[in-house]
Amino acid sequence: MLGDMIATRDSYGNALVELGKETEKLVVLDADLAAATKTGVFKKEFPERHIDCGIAESNMAGIAAGMATTGYVPFISTFAMFAAGRAFEQVRNSIGYPHLNVKIGATHAGISVGEDGATHQCNEDIALMRTIPGMVVINPSDDVEAKAAVKAAFEHDGPCYLRFGRLAVPVINDETTYKFEIGKGVELRPGKDLTIIATGLCVSESLKAADMLAAEGIDAQVINIHTIKPLDEEIVLAAAKATGKIFTVEEHSIIGGLGSAVAEVLAEKCPTKLTRIGVKDVFGESGPAKELLHKYELDAEGIVKQIKANM
Repeated sequence: MLGDMIATRDSYGNALVELGKETEKLVVLDADLAAATKTGVFKKEFPERHIDCGIAESNMAGIAAGMATTGYVPFISTFAMFAAGRAFEQVRNSIGYPHLNVKIGATHAGISVGEDGATHQCNEDIALMRTIPGMVVINPSDDVEAKAAVKAAFEHDGPCYLRFGRLAVPVINDETTYKFEIGKGVELRPGKDLTIIATGLCVSESLKAADMLAAEGIDAQVINIHTIKPLDEEIVLAAAKATGKIFTVEEHSIIGGLGSAVAEVLAEKCPTKLTRIGVKDVFGESGPAKELLHKYELDAEGIVKQIKANM
C-alpha cells in the first residue's frame, strides 16, 4: 500500500521467494547474514537452494561464478561493504570479466546502516561497481521498485549489482501500475525551475523536498534514477535542457556515484549547472539512521537547504 514503511532489504527477500516458486534455476548464497539480508525467508522456503558460505564473501563470489557456468542463476547476498568492498577482486575477475549471470544483492548500504558505524556504512559501492565493464547497477527507491528490480535482474543476462537498505522507507510507487525497465529513469513530478535527480532512499526525501520548495514558490522536477548503470541519458539531457539546473541526490559519496554519472553525461553532451548532494568525501559514524541522514543533510530539510544555497 502507498505510504507503508518497508525496508528494501525485506522486499529483496520476499522477491526471491516469489521468483523461487517460478523457477528452480534460482539459487541464493549468503555469507552468514541471512537474517539481516532477509534471504532467510528464501532459506526457509527452499533450504536445498540456499547455501550459507560463512564469513567468506570472496569465496562466495567464486562459488556463484562456478554455479552460473552450469545454468543456475545465483544471487549472492551480504552487506554492501562486503559485497562491493571485500569481494571486489573476485566480483571483477570471476564474475565481471567472464560476464557471468550472477546477481549481487547488497544490503545495508549507505549512512542509514546507522549504529553499525563507518566501517559498515558503505558509501563507495556504486562507484566501485560502476567501474566493472558490463555490470548493471540498480538502486531501488521503495518496496515496489525493489521487488520489480529483483525480477528484472533475474531476467537480465549478465552480472547485476542491486543495492538495498536497512531503514524502512515509504512506498511511493503503485504496484498495480508500476513498470520497471533497466536503464530507464522515471519522472515522478514535473517542474520548470530546477531538476532533482535522486536514487534509492533519497527519492522519497526528494519528493518531500519538492513539496517544501513548492511552498516557497520554487517548482522542482523530480526524477527517480533506479538504474545508475546503464544511465538513462535521454531523461537527464531532457531535464538539463528544460530547467538548466540539476541537483543529484544520493545516499552515497558524491564521488563516483549518481552525481558523477550525471556529471559525465552533462559535461560531454549538455554542459549544465550541477550540484551533487550526497556524502561529501567523509566517512560515516555511529548513530540512529534518521539522525545521521539529518546531520549529513540527506533528508528533505537538508536537501532543500542545499538546493537553496546553490540555485
